[in-house]
Amino acid sequence: MIKTPISLQDLRRSLYIKAKAKPTWRFWGLYVHVCKMETLHEAYQMARSNNGAPGIDGVTFDAIEESGVESFLKQIRDELVHEAYQPMRVRKKEIPKDGGTKVRVLSIPAIRDRVVQGALKLILEPIFEAEFQSGSYGYRPKRTAHEAVLQVDKAIMEGKKRIIDVDLRAYFDSVQHYLLLEKVARRVQDAKVMRLLNRILKSTGKKGVPQGGVISPVLSNLYLNEVDRMLEKARATTRRGKYSHVQYARFADDMVILIDSHPRNDWLMEAVEKRLREELAKLRVEINEEKSRIVNLAKEGSFAFLGFEYRLVLGRNRKWRAQFAPKLKKRTALFAKLREIFQKHISQPVGKVIEMINPILRGWVNYFRIGHSGRCFAKIRDWVEKKIRRHLMRARLRKGQGWKRWSSEWIYRALGLYNDYRLRRSPLAKAVPVPDGV
Repeated sequence: MIKTPISLQDLRRSLYIKAKAKPTWRFWGLYVHVCKMETLHEAYQMARSNNGAPGIDGVTFDAIEESGVESFLKQIRDELVHEAYQPMRVRKKEIPKDGGTKVRVLSIPAIRDRVVQGALKLILEPIFEAEFQSGSYGYRPKRTAHEAVLQVDKAIMEGKKRIIDVDLRAYFDSVQHYLLLEKVARRVQDAKVMRLLNRILKSTGKKGVPQGGVISPVLSNLYLNEVDRMLEKARATTRRGKYSHVQYARFADDMVILIDSHPRNDWLMEAVEKRLREELAKLRVEINEEKSRIVNLAKEGSFAFLGFEYRLVLGRNRKWRAQFAPKLKKRTALFAKLREIFQKHISQPVGKVIEMINPILRGWVNYFRIGHSGRCFAKIRDWVEKKIRRHLMRARLRKGQGWKRWSSEWIYRALGLYNDYRLRRSPLAKAVPVPDGV
């Protein structure tokens, strides 16, 4: 009897189920699945859907598809099968952070290396996904940044108003390869997989995982998994019935820990911070002391997480409630990006300008519409409309903004300027406050 080959989807599902059922099991025979054409095809489609820039070799997706994807993938498979594959150096690219002078360095692998990393990720991800913790949201299947943002809001509404706002210093550059490989080896007993992973890591330098690498999110989550376990244990041991006195949310290297504000839980702040520092020290990851803070929302404090700023505000019913809205830096960065487009295309037809700014506005608003962003959205809408009006008047060699010449309705309806600034409310954001004394 001939056994039907298992599909990639079924393989990933079976790996996850077994990893979940047997936490100490070490998987072997994985390398053959990394080398399969089905895995490589799926990895190529993942890379293609992101449509990223070429790596250091300058090879583009168009060039690959012109010469033939099948032959491109077969060459990669042959190199993998014979263990002759050697990753290229990554191409470094600096991108501005929040529209300011600081930059983030992206490492862009060649497309062939993205495919190999994607294939390795497809096989390893379900194994490690089975042991990742509930408070980790960054770049995981079926998890979003919005869920992390709303989880923090929910924790505040439950009375966790003391915050440990953690900033990790150059986290992705600090990952120690030998520690990371040890963590992978606890679940993977496949020498060929370990050698491949070691080669990928060494191509980026003596330490660190590249921001921009396909497999980097899985590896960076695995590296911090013990920190998450510690926080999960703190959450479980401080639970009293329905509520816990500790909650946390982590998205890659962005992390906040929320502690119940009752005076009897004062000791928790010191205990959790101490344990956090101990776990990070084991990983040789430093806390950025200048940017990390202890915040008390009940004393008019505020903190930022994933682009939102959280604070307590006095509602109409004279009760304090949590509010989270876009950080001022994020709005400033958006204006800087749009202003650059207006300036560069000052002589272009207004339709072309609108065609360029609409996707930017849509993406920005779609991300921030879950918060209390009404005032911010109103300012953005007003600013953009004035810019469009000024563009129209300048084209006619006239001053002013043409308020009498064109109605706002015409600007949005006839020209098609983006105008969907509605807020979205999620059930996750609605939580019953903890009664006093619980």
